[in-house]
Amino acid sequence: MRAGAPDVKTPSTPGGAGLSTLAGHFRWRICGLLFFVTTLIYLDRQVLGVLAPELQRVIGWNEIEYGNIVTAFQTAYALGLLLAGRFIDRAGTRVGYAIAIGLWTFATVGQSLARTVLVFAIARFFLGLAESPNFPAAIKTVAEWFPRRERALATGFFNSGANIGAIVAPITAPWIAVNFGWPWAFVAMAGIGVVWIVLWLSVYRRPEEHPRVSAAELNYIRSEPEEASVVIPWSKLIPHRETWAFMIAKLLTDPVWWFFLYWLPKFLNTRYGVSLTALGWPLVIVYTMSMAGSIAGGWLSARLLKRGWSLNAARKTAMLTCALTVLPILFAATAKNFWVCVALVGLATASHQGWSANLFTMASDLFPKRAVGSVVGIGGFGGAVGGMLIATFTGFVLQLTGNYLPMFIIAGSAYLLALAIVQILTPKLTPVKLDPTELGEPSRA
Repeated sequence: MRAGAPDVKTPSTPGGAGLSTLAGHFRWRICGLLFFVTTLIYLDRQVLGVLAPELQRVIGWNEIEYGNIVTAFQTAYALGLLLAGRFIDRAGTRVGYAIAIGLWTFATVGQSLARTVLVFAIARFFLGLAESPNFPAAIKTVAEWFPRRERALATGFFNSGANIGAIVAPITAPWIAVNFGWPWAFVAMAGIGVVWIVLWLSVYRRPEEHPRVSAAELNYIRSEPEEASVVIPWSKLIPHRETWAFMIAKLLTDPVWWFFLYWLPKFLNTRYGVSLTALGWPLVIVYTMSMAGSIAGGWLSARLLKRGWSLNAARKTAMLTCALTVLPILFAATAKNFWVCVALVGLATASHQGWSANLFTMASDLFPKRAVGSVVGIGGFGGAVGGMLIATFTGFVLQLTGNYLPMFIIAGSAYLLALAIVQILTPKLTPVKLDPTELGEPSRA
């Protein structure tokens, strides 16, 4: 409790029921800022996918070159994640997040200056570096501001910003491109990034330092034992099979989301002849379903926990549900009816986001708060490497065959395979207990 705060006691009830009701809700405003910035970052990612048919006409790239542009971003994102989690652990969420989004705004403006395939690829490379700290910072913020019982729900909420960004992009980007020119779509996003930085620096403090957090809410947030603030070296995290479970799951399933983000507009344009200005509603439907899936995935595991399920059973049941509901995507590539295809893709993206909310939360389930940023960075690196591979592979497959079916088969099977590996490596989701030498502290023998 903060010095000078009144000694407010909250009832102790099973599973923390009742504590949340009596505590304040300022933590959800912090989560709202995470939602805002995640929306912005995914708006940027989706704008490239939405404008890809137009940029392909203006700049003149082919499928392999487009794949290489996406790969340039993914390569930088992967390299950035090698350092991003540790950077956030060291700099702290307030300062580290502000620096990251500041660099992001400059990189976003850089895209508007590109007029060749090479320059566009370079701009996307630097954008990937700048975006890499987002999820390590967001997950660490959730670990700082929410008790374990609420983390999946909070993660699902801010992660749904990815879908809002994907919804806004097909509505706004074509309109901006037609009326002002495509470069202004990127410039506008950079301006919004500056607004977020101002809000973040104005609002964010750690819970125990924040004047807007009541004693009751602080008690609720800190209803778990406090942990020392120590940066854990990667060399101490990599040997743990729980780290590998998280990273491999990201490696196998993140590429599915990247594929939809960058190739869905091109797929709809190629197979069904959907024009740039007509892409809006189909993509809005897909990513509205995704947003609902993100929140539902977090809600499901939280609901099961409240019913008395074990953490292991609740998380994995939610993940299995998501893995099974992705499977119908296998029929999307050959669907004759346009809206049936849209519905199948929407179900798959919703399932991915529900899966992702629980997978991210696994990191804070398994590791101490002080290790979460680094673990998420390691996992994000795996997901970015998978994104690199899928981008290059997709470019070659489409250039040589023009057939999207192999990509939809990969998308449908990835989640069950990932869950099987998670089960093998972490059969009980037992939290990792790091000894003093792993914490970088002297051993007290």
